[in-house]
Amino acid sequence: MILIEGLKPEDLISLEELEGYAAAGRPIVITVGAAQVLAEFSIEEKVLKVEIAVVEQGGEGVLPVLIDVIERAALSRKFVAIEWSVLARNCSTPNPKLIKVLERVGFEVHQIDDGPEFYWQRRSTNDSLLRRRV
Repeated sequence: MILIEGLKPEDLISLEELEGYAAAGRPIVITVGAAQVLAEFSIEEKVLKVEIAVVEQGGEGVLPVLIDVIERAALSRKFVAIEWSVLARNCSTPNPKLIKVLERVGFEVHQIDDGPEFYWQRRSTNDSLLRRRV
């Protein structure tokens, strides 16, 4: 089992302080197993926005675990959707395993104006619930 900040995913999801981190809108470093993830969370009209800037020392399992935990936390807090931005395309040495995982779970390459490209996905929390029942 991969621990996040030393907690089991179920324990992390139930933390009352969890939404406070998202509302703060500033970058935080999250330890997921052996990986360090630099992320920033914000809330806009019941949409949880997640920006992942860096994933260091992680294997292919880090991102799916993080996605699952964040989706379950968003669902339990009645968010209607999660909007993901992953800046993996802009790293000096992009991780091919991370890129493969992003593409496998349906992330698309986006670019705003002439800015850098990034992986993006918007998921309805209802879609997340439906995927779990299949």
